[in-house]
Amino acid sequence: MSTRIELAPAQQKTTHHRWWVATLFFLIYTVAAADRANLGVALPFIRKEFTMTNTEAGALASLFLIAYALVQLPSAWLISRFGVRKVFTTSMVLTSVATGLTGMVGSIFQLKICRMLLGVAEGPLPIGVTSTINNWFPSREKGIASGIFLSSIKLGPVLTPIIGSLIITHWGWKEIFLFFALPGLLLPILWYFFVADKPENSRFTNAAEIDLINEKAADARQKQPQDQYKKIAFLDALIRVRPVKTLNSSGQIYRSWNVWGCSLGYCFQLGISSLLLAWIPTYLLTEKQFSVMGMGFVAAAPWVGAVLGNLFGGIISDKMLGKRRKPGMLISAISTSVMMLFLIYIPANPLICALLLFLTGLLLSIGFSAYMVYPMSFIARRNFPTANAIVNMGGQLGGAATPFIGGLILDYYGWNTVFVFMSIISILTFIIVLTIEEPMKTA
Repeated sequence: MSTRIELAPAQQKTTHHRWWVATLFFLIYTVAAADRANLGVALPFIRKEFTMTNTEAGALASLFLIAYALVQLPSAWLISRFGVRKVFTTSMVLTSVATGLTGMVGSIFQLKICRMLLGVAEGPLPIGVTSTINNWFPSREKGIASGIFLSSIKLGPVLTPIIGSLIITHWGWKEIFLFFALPGLLLPILWYFFVADKPENSRFTNAAEIDLINEKAADARQKQPQDQYKKIAFLDALIRVRPVKTLNSSGQIYRSWNVWGCSLGYCFQLGISSLLLAWIPTYLLTEKQFSVMGMGFVAAAPWVGAVLGNLFGGIISDKMLGKRRKPGMLISAISTSVMMLFLIYIPANPLICALLLFLTGLLLSIGFSAYMVYPMSFIARRNFPTANAIVNMGGQLGGAATPFIGGLILDYYGWNTVFVFMSIISILTFIIVLTIEEPMKTA
């Protein structure tokens, strides 16, 4: 076991290993996000091989998220029992195996099984990352760290249409899954050897960084002006700033409307993201008559915007709004509702189409990091995986439902009704988020 430098924390130069941890979970989850997103690119070509209605295609896209949502609470138990390091590493390896198997299917039944296996395998990853953020970052950096994490979820869909369209053009749809399975076999090894469950147990952190992460008052060097909470009277009244008691038991978490309200809001917002992810490639090919390569580049546009939106949202929340989380949620909800109505009139011009989709992804994602960070301020660290599992389970159930609902709407109505549906559920998000409290220390 390595020996730490015997200097008082105030005399040490602080290490920055937590940002290497952030870099690694960004890379890992970019690969995982690509593994889930590649079906949307392959779906129009899968439907040429396996005949299915829009409803059946939507149901296929939903299978991953149904399995993914249902394993959230068991994943929280596994992580609490065995630690992030072991569960996260195993989960990522199994995710890559399930992705590779998808490229070997010979029937629609086998494809469905592989998508469900992928959901089960990938399920522990988000709780592993958010638990790592909670353990490895001080409160003033949690929003930025969560923005980095969530931007990786959106970077995967940026890469997938571009790389996927190239692979389909030269080989076929099955090769997409084989290609994306490879990176996920290497990165978990790096995680296992370089990321401890807690910074105190890492040989790459010194006492100064540990004190910074744990926000010890003795480390006066790290106190920054932005850490001081400044009241904004109108905004604080709107978002219902309240002193909220720390929840120290699972029972308290299960009875908290703040947790369930956050989960329900995330359900609707992630539902919109999931519907776009599953159906935008098909929409561009069939409705706008884009070429395969044109589809690949335009379909990436909303997720380029989403990467920037997640990072920008985390910075706004941490640095500009004094760690207030609800404003980002509210901004995303109302602006996304408006953008869905604009998309009804989207032209068949690739440049204009890409610009509007980029703006949609940007606005939708400004509040995403807030849903991940929100429970951290009033949940005891040891109980955070449970709260995070509830929030993420709600989000993934919404994500599972909307591709199927979108397919159902397409079979009976059309694309305009799909966009109106997303506008309505985004307004519902705004109303729900207004009802939860903004936990904030006023000292």
